[in-house]
Amino acid sequence: MNELIQKFETVFKEKNPQEFFAPGRINLIGEHTDYNGGYVFPCAITIGTYGLATKRQDTLVNLYSENFSELGVISFDLAELDYRKTDNWTNYPKGMIRYLQESGHVINRGMNILFYGTIPNGAGLSSSASIELLTGVILQNLFDLHLAELELIFTGKRVENEFIGVNSGIMDQFAIGKGQKDKAILLDCDTLAYEMVPVVLGDHKIVIMNTNKRRELADSKYNERRSQCESALSQLQTKLTIDSLGQLDEETFFGNQSLIDDPILLKRAKHAVTENQRTIKAATALKSGKLEEFGQLMNASHRSLRDDYEVSGIELDTLVEVAWEQPGVIGARMTGAGFGGCGIAIVAVDKIDEFIQNVGASYQAKIGYPADFYLASISDGAKYLGVK
Repeated sequence: MNELIQKFETVFKEKNPQEFFAPGRINLIGEHTDYNGGYVFPCAITIGTYGLATKRQDTLVNLYSENFSELGVISFDLAELDYRKTDNWTNYPKGMIRYLQESGHVINRGMNILFYGTIPNGAGLSSSASIELLTGVILQNLFDLHLAELELIFTGKRVENEFIGVNSGIMDQFAIGKGQKDKAILLDCDTLAYEMVPVVLGDHKIVIMNTNKRRELADSKYNERRSQCESALSQLQTKLTIDSLGQLDEETFFGNQSLIDDPILLKRAKHAVTENQRTIKAATALKSGKLEEFGQLMNASHRSLRDDYEVSGIELDTLVEVAWEQPGVIGARMTGAGFGGCGIAIVAVDKIDEFIQNVGASYQAKIGYPADFYLASISDGAKYLGVK
């Protein structure tokens, strides 16, 4: 933080910025269930985005990221809050400013803000939502905005969907806005009812495994999966009174699977239904202290994403399948939308060095370039840190 403060003073010629942090997130289990009306089980992590900010006397907004230092300071006026491709990453904070203004919040002075993220680009740990929620808490503090937590969360989602144009769900912003240390969020994406579940790992830690294959989320593939699930749902609705695949338990689904006439659609729907049930069971296992059972559900989740939903790919499969063979591993799976990005493993603390060495060597030998590994703890959500 001291280095960032020095950088802020160098870039903006100002002292005493206020300090903020917004985490990234991982999803422990519950993948591609959100748009199927099911449950997800994310948590905020200690890897995230730092922000240093001061208010200006004029209406100019100056933004600088230490991650994109080659772009220098990107500036715009509060009167010019349209999306511009040339403004690059700053469209995320710009969208937050615009939509909060449109909601009636008074943001009438410019700002100098320095951003620094420890989330690897393209890793699928939700750097964009981290920037959105970070901007939200910065604006909340600088302008004394009376913002409910959910308003910030929904504004971040709106920026993603409408300003940036990514058709994503609520999970990322919800986890980053509502995160609590050592707790995961069992979130019903249909109703937004949620429960904070303690994650007690004992002498184990979460290891994030980055494929270093950018998760340029093959939007076409993502949209294809969504439409396949919608098609399967409409076939089930010829007999069943349901609004989403998330409303089905396994017994009802398997008892009516003959309604789905396409084997591909059947596999997609099977994943959505079974993954949702796994997520509910996983939260119950953690609440009961059954870590081994939780790990088995993680493993089953990955197999379903690999075989039925087909969103993992050789990079993620290699990391996860080698992880399964290592001593001290409770469970491992891909996390996030897939097509690259990251996997996670729960590993005994005294086996972590050996785990990283073995999985890293196997991955490099098979894929041809290295994976990266990070230890992550479960953290609080986006917050004000104070002034040095």
